Parts: sequence; structure tokens; C-alpha cells
Amino acid sequence: MILLPNISFGFLPVYFLASASFTYAFSRPQIRVTTTLADFNARVMDQWGNGGGKFVQISKDHPFQGRTFGGAKRKEVRGSRVFGSGYPYGSGNHSTVARRPFPFGTWPLWWDEDFMGSSEYGPHMDTIRPGGLIVSVPLRTTREHFNVTEEEVYYAIGDRESMLPLLISYVTWCHIIPAWPSKFDPTLLNSTVKLENVIQYFRASSFALASPAYNNTFARQSKTEGASSPLPDSIEYSPFQRCVDDVTYHALAIMNKPPGKTPLDRFLIILMSVPFLIGCAVLAFLVWMAKGISELRLWVWEYLFPERMDRIRAARQGQFPYENYP
Repeated sequence: MILLPNISFGFLPVYFLASASFTYAFSRPQIRVTTTLADFNARVMDQWGNGGGKFVQISKDHPFQGRTFGGAKRKEVRGSRVFGSGYPYGSGNHSTVARRPFPFGTWPLWWDEDFMGSSEYGPHMDTIRPGGLIVSVPLRTTREHFNVTEEEVYYAIGDRESMLPLLISYVTWCHIIPAWPSKFDPTLLNSTVKLENVIQYFRASSFALASPAYNNTFARQSKTEGASSPLPDSIEYSPFQRCVDDVTYHALAIMNKPPGKTPLDRFLIILMSVPFLIGCAVLAFLVWMAKGISELRLWVWEYLFPERMDRIRAARQGQFPYENYP
């Protein structure tokens, strides 16, 4: 993927990608989700946004044309420990994530061995993936802020453009030790994070938190509504884990409803309509004046030259007899 660097803003550099761009608007990170390859129409995903609005269809010339996306709300962002969970709509077939819609604007993660048809969203699609390629980041903190052991570490897995602003929120609220994302590849034998390690899916299984200390023995048998191994108490009741989970729930970027007209937009519409209204008023005035002048001219002739007007009318009656009839 080719990155075209743009100006730096705030904490992080801004990049524009072929599939998505990471920008700032009023200090709120945004991701532009491309919905067509023909003209690069885009919708905006927003960190801390509320989501919602109507879902729409992906237009032609896109590998997933015809599928719906958007419409999901922030309160629906949390899934479970089962891959394929967290879909507000479109999850009728619980055995696969293939051919599903994208309620939050992003694609689900992919796992090795084409688990549940997830290879449909594999690395061969990274160039147009909303948010860019999938990355993972270790989340560690210190005893200064939480009662943790050195072994307590979690991993966040998701698209890069969602991850970068979320890391700032993790540092701010959960005091994680900053770390740079690395490319996520679940096919590697020495992969740090595996399917069995996921403790929570978010955003229609497009983002996950995982812990090497957790092993879900049901992970590869689960089909969205299936069972999962319980979390160890050291994870379930960990204040650090709860902080990371809560920040992910509230701050993870999701697709917002299409923006409405701002006060500036309405002002510009009114401003542009003023010349039209003035033109209509001037035209109406000119028509009124022309009609008034014509009637005034006729009255003057009737008043000053009544005999001449009688002769004119008599001559017209002979030339244009149809004027005598209604």
C-alpha cells in the first residue's frame, strides 16, 4: 500500500490512503470509508461517535457491491467472545461471516484456515480495507496506576486507522505504556495472538481484545451463538482489563449517520438565494410597471383625444370583426 504523507496535526501524522484516510475534524479523528472504486465516494467513521442513521448499499465497481453498511449505533458495538458476534443485523447464517453486511462500516477480522469464511476479508484486500491493514498492539500498564503483575498484558487487534487514535485514548485513560502497532498475521506459527485468546469482540467482529493468559477451547467450534470458556478471575475482575474494555467500547471509531446541514450551510443557502429572490422581485416590479404604463397611456389618450379614439375603434371594428365577439 502506498502512503501519501500529509501535514502533521496534533499527536499523530495524517495520512491519505487509497482505501481510507485518517484525518482530524475539530480534534476528533475520522476515517473515510470508501464505498466505490469508481469515484471514491466515502462515508466518515468517527471516534467517540454515536453511529446510527440509515444503512445504505455499497455501489458498483466494488468487490462487495450490493451489501449494506452503516446504521449501527454505539450501544450495539460490543459483541462477545465468539467470532462473528456483535452484528446488529445481517448475521442470519451463524456459521460464516462471508457475504455479511458491514453495520459499523468496517470488515470483520480474518483468521487462519479460512475460519468461518473470514479469508474473504484477508490480506489480499488490505489495499481497499476501511482503515487499512489489520494490526495488533500490546497493552501494558504499570503498578503505579493499577494493581497488575508483569504478566498481565492484553492485545488490541483491528485496522490501523482505528487503532492509532484509540491508542491515545488508552494512554490517556488507562495509562498504557505506548507501543507501536505491528502487522497482524494469524497464520504465523509464532503469532502472539491466536483465535483462542480473544476475550472480547467489538464492532461486528472487526476489532478484538485478546489475552495470552486466556484459552477459549470452544473458539473453533463456536458459531456465533455457541459457548465459550469462562474468563479467569485474574482477567474478568482486573481493573486494568475493565478500563481497556470500557475505553474500547466508547472510543472505537464507528460510522456516523450522514452529516446534516450545519448553520453555516443553511446560511450559505440563504445567502445564495438572496440574488434570486431580488431578481424575481425586480422582474415582477418591471412587469407591473409595464402594465401600469400601458394602462396610463390608454387613459391619457381616452381623456385627451376621445374623438380620435372613437375613430380608431370604429376602424378596427371594420378590419377585425372578431373583436366584437367574446
